[in-house]
Amino acid sequence: MSAHDMNRHSETNWARVDALADDTIDTSDIQPLTDAQLARMTLRVPKQPLAITVSIDPDVLAWYRSQGDEFEQRINAALRIYAEAHKGN
Repeated sequence: MSAHDMNRHSETNWARVDALADDTIDTSDIQPLTDAQLARMTLRVPKQPLAITVSIDPDVLAWYRSQGDEFEQRINAALRIYAEAHKGN
């Protein structure tokens, strides 16, 4: 990931998304889940995270903090995605 990627901001209009009421969202183009899809699903129950100390580059931490109050959960999610992608390597 380059420094340029870390400075990109979402182009999503979150204020507009937050203002949507459930009954005004058109979901007619969403296909129902198939039995095969449902069979592949697994329930993931969050585990209680451990508090640790880890060194993170200042610019990386600043970017995560700029994403909102739940930056620690986002860091954990990014680490989880990385770890799952590299299992068995």
